[in-house]
Amino acid sequence: MPMYFDPMYMLFIAPALLLALWAQWRVRTSFAAAAKEFAPLSGAAAARLILDSAGATNVVIEQVAGQLTDHYDPRTKVLRLSENVYSVHSLAAVGIAAHEAGHALQDAQGYSLMAIRNAAVGVANIGSGFGLFVFMIGFAMALQPIAWLGIILFGATVFFQLVNLPVEIDASNRAKAQLVGLGIVPATGMPAVNSVLHAAAWTYVAGTLQSILTLLYYASYLTGGSDSDR
Repeated sequence: MPMYFDPMYMLFIAPALLLALWAQWRVRTSFAAAAKEFAPLSGAAAARLILDSAGATNVVIEQVAGQLTDHYDPRTKVLRLSENVYSVHSLAAVGIAAHEAGHALQDAQGYSLMAIRNAAVGVANIGSGFGLFVFMIGFAMALQPIAWLGIILFGATVFFQLVNLPVEIDASNRAKAQLVGLGIVPATGMPAVNSVLHAAAWTYVAGTLQSILTLLYYASYLTGGSDSDR
């Protein structure tokens, strides 16, 4: 029976793990560099200006604990910004805040891929933890339909991430357009903002790649691609 953390699995997903490590390093270094560059508005003020300019005045902005815990909740229409973004006047802060405001604009304007992502998140959460468990039970008991059910459940996670990737890229594109269009960041400051947002996008690419490789790895046990532990 294949194990989730067996050596072959780790070798199989090594490209995604290396990409993730590199992306996380890029996020830390680009955020640290952009955090040293002053912005006339705080992260919260920049997000508020972007939202109000687009008519999304019903979105509430709150501060949350943690570092880079920023997110937009479409259920409650609340944009939550971390401590090092909410009240900080830096290019890093306004870049992250504008990205999250971009998600709020997607929601307000009915961006189709975001609607699909929001609808899939529940099934994806179940599939990420439960799918491989079902697969292992089915594989151990030589019940291929059960094993395939597990693969399909985990496939919901892959689907979610494939949809989520363009959603994140679109939010960053909206952020950059708003920062320039509203004069929040001068043209000379955009390279620093772009560096932060591009680095963040690579973390989503790495996560998507890992899920795809994981799906292929376990599916190979049912299609004859691996004879390990048989």
